[in-house]
Amino acid sequence: MGETRLHEAEQVRAEADCLHAPDAVAAAVARMAGAIGADLAALNPLVLCVMTGALLPTAWLLPHLDFPLELDYLHATRYDGATQGAELRWIHQPRTALNGRAVLLVDDILDEGVTLHALQSWCLRQEVALLRTAVLVQKRHDRNRLGTRADYVGLEVPDRYVFGAGMDYKGYWRNLPGIYAVHGL
Repeated sequence: MGETRLHEAEQVRAEADCLHAPDAVAAAVARMAGAIGADLAALNPLVLCVMTGALLPTAWLLPHLDFPLELDYLHATRYDGATQGAELRWIHQPRTALNGRAVLLVDDILDEGVTLHALQSWCLRQEVALLRTAVLVQKRHDRNRLGTRADYVGLEVPDRYVFGAGMDYKGYWRNLPGIYAVHGL
């Protein structure tokens, strides 16, 4: 089973279409950081990394944020390595109290918006003073029925299955510095 998945992942990478090269991803992160800094630098924000997809985007973003901040993470998933989402399942909630804080929620992708909407709603129920959301990637389509929005968007991608820059293909390829689309999807 593991060898089959590995072979499939290798084949998907070999045939993938590059949507955004590593330098474009880095430039997008720097642009986002500038806007985030302008908005949040004086507010002692709490940065919440949405695991596991936002691990790389958060790590790339933090060195650009030249002001005091705190970092924590949350982990909730609808995918668990699958290619389609299901019910939201909490794995870890932040240890840092959100009440009265300026919070920056960092995620990898805004697709249909279901997961991000649930996480934003959860943060608001914690009585944050201010909630801002950053996503590295936003897909272009009309399936965001909840109207979920991000305040800071790095890049847009077509409505295809994407991976790299923190996003995975069946658990693989989060480590790629660029953003790729599965060929034919």
